Amino acid sequence: MRANLTTSEADVWVLVDDRAGNRAQSLGVAESLNMPFQTIEISYGPLIKLPNVILGASLMGVTRATKDFFKTPWPKLVIAAGRRTAPVARWIKRKNNNMTRLVQIMGPGPGHGNFDLICRPAHDGGRLEDNVLEIPTAPHGFNAKKLSHIANSWVNPLGDLPTPRIALLIGGSTRRRNLSWDMAQQLCTQASAAAAKANGCLMVTTSRRTGDVMGTVEAYLSGTYQLHRWDDGAENPYAAYLATADAIIVTGESVSMCSEAVSTGKPVYIFAPSGLITAKHARLHKALVDGGHARLFEGDVDLTWRPTPLVVADDIAAAIKARHLLDVS
Repeated sequence: MRANLTTSEADVWVLVDDRAGNRAQSLGVAESLNMPFQTIEISYGPLIKLPNVILGASLMGVTRATKDFFKTPWPKLVIAAGRRTAPVARWIKRKNNNMTRLVQIMGPGPGHGNFDLICRPAHDGGRLEDNVLEIPTAPHGFNAKKLSHIANSWVNPLGDLPTPRIALLIGGSTRRRNLSWDMAQQLCTQASAAAAKANGCLMVTTSRRTGDVMGTVEAYLSGTYQLHRWDDGAENPYAAYLATADAIIVTGESVSMCSEAVSTGKPVYIFAPSGLITAKHARLHKALVDGGHARLFEGDVDLTWRPTPLVVADDIAAAIKARHLLDVS
């Protein structure tokens, strides 16, 4: 439960920055604790480019406005995600005489011994230690209750779309891999055929990374579909598509989208051509397939399949409570 609190009133602080994926992971865990928390917006200065081994436990990498926000009393628990927030979390703990507990999602880099719980995705690899919780996917803010609420609020905007509805979640190129025109053509052609075979429709959303293949996406979608372009200024129906879809097809280069898709309990199909994904992505996909949470998309969609939802944020919240990380006097 998010509350409009000052730092003096909140036992839990959540550090968030401009990276949407990291923000969603931290807030998802905080919401799963089901207690009030304070969200702290972190803005970075030029020194954030320094490695964490130099930044240490400090506020060297943040702006003056961010520094001015921090004041006593310090929280019992800090939740954060990503390398850039780690020095800030460590600084808070040091200022509070090591009384504040730290939960970090993904590897924090140097100083990992300062963290009480590091939630590390299994596909990242690494040695398991006492303060490491290996998680199968990335945490986020979606769960059955929230998805039900979203579905009810989008009844009218989606009301004219025929069922069954297949959500098609398209990411795009990354620093290491490209979503090519041929891949986009294959994906949209096969997804359109799957929807037509089911006498249903596609609900298609793109991302900032879809970029150069947007024209290919538009050219090769067919049948009945609704298409949201990430830059068209309209409200993004991504969450509504997750909530109302009868099945989901997702591009496999996005750990966040794959993680959110498998939380729904809907049939999830991952589009994962070899040129799009890295070895890390392949490990994630194998774990999801082996666990019965997803299948690889090869053109067919089984609408009768009911996988078990995978909600990692709830598991992390349970681990925080089991380790008594909030029991700080």
